[in-house]
Parts: sequence; C-alpha cells; structure tokens
Amino acid sequence: MELREFFSEDAIKLDLEGTGKDEILKELIALLKLDEKSEGMLFKMLKRRENLGSTGIGRGIAIPHCRSLVVNKLRVAFGRKPNGVDFKAIDEKPVHFFFLIVAPPLEVSNQYLPVLGKIAQFSKEPDVPERLLGLTEPKQFLALLEEKGV
Repeated sequence: MELREFFSEDAIKLDLEGTGKDEILKELIALLKLDEKSEGMLFKMLKRRENLGSTGIGRGIAIPHCRSLVVNKLRVAFGRKPNGVDFKAIDEKPVHFFFLIVAPPLEVSNQYLPVLGKIAQFSKEPDVPERLLGLTEPKQFLALLEEKGV
C-alpha cells in the first residue's frame, strides 16, 4: 500500500484561503466533494476531534482525521497554506500543510491507521516541509509521494 494510491489531483489545494482553523477544515472538507449535509456532519466530527487535542503534529504539519458515515471508503485530501495558520500545533508554530483523512466507521480493508502512520512517516522526512512549500502544482505533490515511496 502506498500513499500515492489514495490521493487524486482534484483533492489537492496548494493555496488554501482560510485564516483560521475552522475555515481551513471547511476548505479541506470541500475537496472531498460531498453534499452539504455530509460536509456539515464531517465538520462537526473533525471539530470534536480537534477539541480532544490538536492534530497539528509539528514541523508545520497537521493531520485532521476522523471516522464518519458520510464516506463509504477511506478519503484523503491535502491542502497548503504558505503563510501558515494557528492550528494549536504541538510545537506551537503555524501549520502550513494539512493532510485530511476520513474513513467509514467500519472498514473492511482497515487502511485508516496505516494511512495515518504513512503520512506521519512522510512528514518526518527532513526535506519534506521545504519541498512541500516549493510545489507549484498538484502533480508535483503526487510525484513527491511516489519519490518518497511511502
């Protein structure tokens, strides 16, 4: 299983417009192209998760994630905010890169935790934050995932 398999170009946004946590979460959710009711439910779930503790893992990276009935298979999205936003990250620094993961409550393939782990592993690579900042188009993000082989 490789991370690249889960991402598609239309679920990658390199210029998030939001200036706060809620706006960023809504923009990421919009990349999944769900109906309005599902988007609202998913936003509430992600907010609840963030209230337990920020998914900002440091190094400018956050991995908002949850399980929800609004999806029937694991879905992921990537967003970038070059100027960063306060996401209450563990290192108290602004977050620039957001990996959204949403999985159904019951998953036959059980990919939720492995995908979360692979994103965390990818994020720890020394050159990843700098390279993510340099991206100019979604294809380059997909190529970086392939190159890193996670």
